[in-house]
Amino acid sequence: MNDQNIINVIYSKLAGMRPTDQKIAQVLLEDPARAVDFTISQLARLAAVSDASVTRFCKSLALTGFHQLKIELAKAANDQTNYYQQVNADNIQKALASISANKVAEVKNTLAPIATATIEQVLSWIKEARLIQIIAEGDTVPVAIDAAYKLNQLGFLAITADSWETSIAQTLNMSPHDLIIVISNSGEALRLLKQIKEAQKKHIRVLAITNRDDSPIALEANLHLQTAVRQKVFQSEYYFSRIAAATVIEAIFLLLIADDETRREHIKTHEALISDAKI
Repeated sequence: MNDQNIINVIYSKLAGMRPTDQKIAQVLLEDPARAVDFTISQLARLAAVSDASVTRFCKSLALTGFHQLKIELAKAANDQTNYYQQVNADNIQKALASISANKVAEVKNTLAPIATATIEQVLSWIKEARLIQIIAEGDTVPVAIDAAYKLNQLGFLAITADSWETSIAQTLNMSPHDLIIVISNSGEALRLLKQIKEAQKKHIRVLAITNRDDSPIALEANLHLQTAVRQKVFQSEYYFSRIAAATVIEAIFLLLIADDETRREHIKTHEALISDAKI
């Protein structure tokens, strides 16, 4: 296993886990610090699974066994951003505080693990690209639209489309001098995967932003940035948030400005041109 925070790893894989593994994961995520002191049998009993299931769970996380799981949990247990804060609408102020804590956790655990070499490569690709296409589906389309807007403000030619049929047509008109940024929470969007394969035929670089480093889209991309999730929606095993993906885009935007202060002038020019649309 690499140096990833084990809590982030579990969250990222949770939606795709088998029901037995999800039971184990939920016990661990409820209180990582307490779980550090569990024996394998105690964890199995609390999750209502067998000891062998716990062992298989560890293997599914690329761990050598239960002992390594406990070591990784101990590393993460003292950081409160690794804990999901339950949102209870019976107390609105407490619920808002919980939502805030969960979002802070997503931002921190998305940005902190990014390696310097990786983000430098991303910035280099953007600066070298003739054209940047941002592709997404469903709930992440607004993030793609925002990314295209921000990059154009900085002086980079960027396009996107909320129709996949239009988006794939755009890809077919691109060249090896271009860049595709694909945003997908699950990293399993079939049509986006199909689009990446078309891009690869044309030798176009692909940067993926997903919740899972082992997702099909992440594995197909030339470079991957992993987002962290903490928000529960609908069922306990389902996680979704636009905040993490938007955080990556915002970070890239701000780093590009810091890299070249003249890009501020491009933003000012654009803002001046659209200012008459404001009251």
